[in-house]
Amino acid sequence: MRLKKKSWLTLLSVAGVSMSLLAGCGNGSSGENATAAAEGSGAAASGEPTSFNFYFTGSQNVKDLWDSLEPMFEEQHPEIDVKMVYIPSGTGAEPTYDRIMAAKQAGKGSGGIDLYEDSITTVAQGTKDGVWTQLSDSDIPNLSKVDANVMKDVDNYAIPYRSSAVVLAYDSSKISNPPTMLDELIDWIKANPEQFAYNDPSTGGSGSSFVQTIVYKDLPEEDIHNSDPSVMEKWEAGFNTLKEIGPFTYGEGIYPKKNQGTLDLLMNGEVSLIPAWSDMVLQQLNEGLLPDSIKMQQITPGFNGGPTYLMVNQESDKKEAVNTFLDFVLSPEAQAVVVDKMNGFPGIELSNMSQDMQDKFAGVSEGFRTFNIGDLGTEINKRWQSDVAAQ
Repeated sequence: MRLKKKSWLTLLSVAGVSMSLLAGCGNGSSGENATAAAEGSGAAASGEPTSFNFYFTGSQNVKDLWDSLEPMFEEQHPEIDVKMVYIPSGTGAEPTYDRIMAAKQAGKGSGGIDLYEDSITTVAQGTKDGVWTQLSDSDIPNLSKVDANVMKDVDNYAIPYRSSAVVLAYDSSKISNPPTMLDELIDWIKANPEQFAYNDPSTGGSGSSFVQTIVYKDLPEEDIHNSDPSVMEKWEAGFNTLKEIGPFTYGEGIYPKKNQGTLDLLMNGEVSLIPAWSDMVLQQLNEGLLPDSIKMQQITPGFNGGPTYLMVNQESDKKEAVNTFLDFVLSPEAQAVVVDKMNGFPGIELSNMSQDMQDKFAGVSEGFRTFNIGDLGTEINKRWQSDVAAQ
């Protein structure tokens, strides 16, 4: 599958965007799980497809992606039926994780959730709680195509199947020379009152990325890979900066909900500069939802971006079928669809993609950083609510 020309021209115009190429509900009972297992076994014996439940969350483009990949997979593997459950971004994925945990603690199996998609925060939480399965390329051969350092970062408890970057999105009709350094961005916000916005960090990754990048601005680089609570003692200066710029942001301290909230402000001309996910900006430019005057640029040090992960529930009794699906997702064929649909980066290393795909990524190197701070991301959001949003 080939990418739209406009997508790539826009993507390649992003100054320094990284190519790290990494970078439903219902309660189940133990009886129901036993019945499901028996039905699955019987289905396999009778030639009926083996079904598993895949829960995922995100914006509409994420749903569009899986709506494309699922029929491709089932055409190749008619013996497996992927039952997808979509949780729209901002509606709260936490109850899904709570359901997995509740089922585990009650000894009720998987809770009807075999495969789950979410961020590094959920990967870390589930690893600590012992709910994810450790994965290997002996079960998922294409896992060998993923950067080994990325897998090491999550101790093989999750698959980084796609990646994106948070960048500055700006209205070039109003800004001719956008900030290129983080300190310049802070100065720009103060010099241009109410022309900058970022979303509540608990409601979307672009706002979270901005907040975390500010909080870790003057900290050692290794701290962005450190989940030890002792790092919290170093956050004071970063939060003071966030409080200082608060009155200069949109509405003198109004923080929109969700990633789309700030994009809507930029689209309507109410602000001229925001942090945004590169894939969302590219998609909305391609669809004509954002004016052509909207451009993107990475800053130094880069905003944190990175992968979205797939995790296998340790309690699932459908792991063989799930692994077959994951192997397909990491195939170059499926990864080309990921790049096309998400306007982002593949989860496998670029050397495994077609030469045409490699050529299109040429020069898109250096830029965003991958943060892995575990539960500290939640702690940052809590402190932001009390120290910044409430001021």
